Amino acid sequence: MKKQLSLLLAAGMTAGLLAGCGGATSSTATESESSASTSTAATGETSGDSLSADITMWTYPIGQFGDAETVDSIIAKFQESHPGINVTVEYLDYTNGDDQVTAAIEAGTTPDIVMEGPERLVSNWGAKGKMLDLSDLWTEEATADISAVSESVVSACKGADGNYYEYPLCMTTHTMAINKEMFEAADALQYINEDGTWTTENFEKALQALKDSGVDTTMIVYCGGQGGDQGTRALVNNLYSGQFTNADHTAYTTDSEQNKKALQQLLDWSNEGLISYDAAAQASDELQLFANGTIAMTLCWNASNQAQYASSVSFTPMAVAFPSDDGVPELCGGIWGFGIFDNGDDTKAAAAKEFIKFLCDDPEQGPESVRLTGFFPVRESFGDVYTGTEDEERMAQFSSFMQYLGDYYPVTAGWAEQRTAWWNMLQQIFTGTSVDDAVATYTTTSNDAIAAAAA
Repeated sequence: MKKQLSLLLAAGMTAGLLAGCGGATSSTATESESSASTSTAATGETSGDSLSADITMWTYPIGQFGDAETVDSIIAKFQESHPGINVTVEYLDYTNGDDQVTAAIEAGTTPDIVMEGPERLVSNWGAKGKMLDLSDLWTEEATADISAVSESVVSACKGADGNYYEYPLCMTTHTMAINKEMFEAADALQYINEDGTWTTENFEKALQALKDSGVDTTMIVYCGGQGGDQGTRALVNNLYSGQFTNADHTAYTTDSEQNKKALQQLLDWSNEGLISYDAAAQASDELQLFANGTIAMTLCWNASNQAQYASSVSFTPMAVAFPSDDGVPELCGGIWGFGIFDNGDDTKAAAAKEFIKFLCDDPEQGPESVRLTGFFPVRESFGDVYTGTEDEERMAQFSSFMQYLGDYYPVTAGWAEQRTAWWNMLQQIFTGTSVDDAVATYTTTSNDAIAAAAA
């Protein structure tokens, strides 16, 4: 399944890339303090939309969409043609953002728009009936444009009920990164192919070389929460070609022999002193250690993170794929876009859709919106949004990994419960619980969450 899916997605992405499709926080994304920014309507008549409404948007820190000054400038442009629509923005982070949304749902104070990915908009809040169907935004033209890049994006934005709960803007693959100079000093670069791929066998050799050269901490398996958990999932699944879910996303499959072998291998490497683990750390902590030059590699890398930490590093961060037993990785992907909470106000919903269309569809603002995320466009028609910019060369190296985009399994039901069970499982394994027992607990908890969601 791994290779077949990878090839299908690669074909779709390659078509987009050959047509000029490029681009680049996610999610695993950078952290941001919660703040608010309000932009007031311009005065006077324009030839634009005559809608009048006050709407709110909550956004997770997705590239520069986590920056108030940047977002304010977008709103100002939008209001040139929609002077009656006032947009207030609140900025979430990945530590407390989900709790804030949950509290708002319970209190009936949800925002009109939320910016994030299908794992939240579709398989969580959409599946719970909290989101509006956005099928009217998915015109025949828009659907064809997005499908030309990846059919997986289209299917990920659609709920099990056939409704679209997300209108996508951008996508990427998540990679690892190494401290190039540290690897050079340890003569460990020889274990990485020129295209940034490497095998599990060579990964172990690199770990040993780093340790022999005097590197105290090669890498950390962080398991203090869900932040950046795509990195630990990708590491486990790739080491011995395991799958995270079954093909139709109806069951979590961490209990496969391939995945249990990978988890045992990580534990063995830890016991041998080749890697470390941290029961309190999340990706933001691990990324800071990497940026400080304290550890030799990070499991949570993408173009947005590279840009975020560029001024903090005194070495060369080199993006690499996750090691795989056969040398052909299957990388986790990220899709980001917009959803609308069902707040029972048709006028606000209409205004929210106008803002979303401006952000995603406008021929000038759409490509600029993608650039601000630091990711790649989901639309073939946008071409390479980084051509002619200072980021053109930097983004090209990340686009090369798009061919390895794997299954977008975060749309599986019970996703939120699974994420908690995942880091709990890692903690258990590294503190003495057998792999078999910890995996059994995780699998039962996660698949029970799927059953509960369907009830």
